Amino acid sequence: MSSKKSATAKKPRPAGTAPQGKKAPQGSQGKKAQAAAASAAPADTAPEGPRPARITAAAVLAAVEGVVLLGFGVYVLIMGLTGDPESPQQAEMLGVTVLALAALPLLAARGLWLRRRWSRGPAMITQLTALPVAWTLVSNGGGLIAAGAAIGIVALTVLALLINPTATEALGIGPRDA
Repeated sequence: MSSKKSATAKKPRPAGTAPQGKKAPQGSQGKKAQAAAASAAPADTAPEGPRPARITAAAVLAAVEGVVLLGFGVYVLIMGLTGDPESPQQAEMLGVTVLALAALPLLAARGLWLRRRWSRGPAMITQLTALPVAWTLVSNGGGLIAAGAAIGIVALTVLALLINPTATEALGIGPRDA
C-alpha cells in the first residue's frame, strides 16, 4: 500500500456545500441549515445600537481600577529597584505581579467599552477579587480605611452595573447565557 493519498480521496469542504456533481439538498432541512449559516453572526461582534450608560460607567470604573493598579505596580517596581527595601527581590516580584494583575481590569474595560460579551466575566472576577482586598484595608485601620472604602464602593458599584438586565442584554447575553 502506498502512503500517498489517492486522487479520489475526499477533501474537506465548507459546511452547507454539496459535493461536485451533486445538488445541495432542497428540502426544508437544507434551506434551514443555509439560512442559519447565513444569519449566524461572528461570536465576538458588538450588538447593534448605542452603548447603555451602565456599560459605559462599568467600563470607565474598571479602567480606573486598572490604571491605579498599573501605577501602584510601577511605583513598587521602581522603589524595589532604586529604594532600600528589606528584600529587593520581593519588592520587584510584587511590582511585576501587580503589573500583571493590572492587565485583567484593563482588558475587561476595553471589552466592556466595545460591548464584547466575554468581558463581563473578567470584569466581575476583578470586582469579586477586590472585595476581600477592600475588607483587609478597612480592617487594618489608619489611613488605609479610605482606600479600602473606595475600593469596596467601586467594586460593588461595578458588580451592580454588570448584573443589571439592561447591561446583560447590551452585551448580547440572553437569559440562558447569563
